[in-house]
Amino acid sequence: MATSGTKTFKLSIADTIEEAYELAGIELRTGYDAETARRSLNIMFADWSNRGVNLWTIDQVSTLLTTGTGSYTLNEYDIDIVSAIVRVTDTSGTSTDLNVERIGRTEYLNIPDKTIQGRPTQIFLDRQITPVLKVWPTPDNTATYTIVANTIQRIDDASASNQDPEVPSRFIPCMASGLSYYLALKKNPEKAGILKQQYEQDFQMAAQEDRGRASLYLTPSRSSY
Repeated sequence: MATSGTKTFKLSIADTIEEAYELAGIELRTGYDAETARRSLNIMFADWSNRGVNLWTIDQVSTLLTTGTGSYTLNEYDIDIVSAIVRVTDTSGTSTDLNVERIGRTEYLNIPDKTIQGRPTQIFLDRQITPVLKVWPTPDNTATYTIVANTIQRIDDASASNQDPEVPSRFIPCMASGLSYYLALKKNPEKAGILKQQYEQDFQMAAQEDRGRASLYLTPSRSSY
């Protein structure tokens, strides 16, 4: 028997909601049932951001620095920075990417003079509702500086049932089981326990697969006294 020859299966938000209601043993009846499901789906997506780095939510963001300016407001949907470099472009147009060190709130606070100008070597991300990136030293005028960062971003909102969720195929099972658990909490509490177990299992399997494949080599350092 021939196979379909396609590899395009996905669930729309409407399909996800319907599947979740069936898993929870609840009947989808009204428009409000779909509305409350979309709200639960968005809450679940927010929770996923707290569970670790979701690789598909990483995007590269460039912030052009201004001479003498040490603080830069990022987008509200930029949750955190995974890694960053400073791109130095000299007067001839040649660019060089250099490492920057990420420091914490206390380390940044303890910098005696935050107005010193030079090539930025340190960054601090102030993770407010709208995050603020602080650089030190503040940029001088000898070159053009750009912070290029891999940022973790929020998953797109589920704002309408005819949309597709911003979720890769490997996370489809835990998206459906997770939403069914959230719905059961509100509408069928007796089934919530078993659905939570299924959800956590599905999420763990997806999260374990959602990782980089690059080899990691650790070299111990030796010191003599």
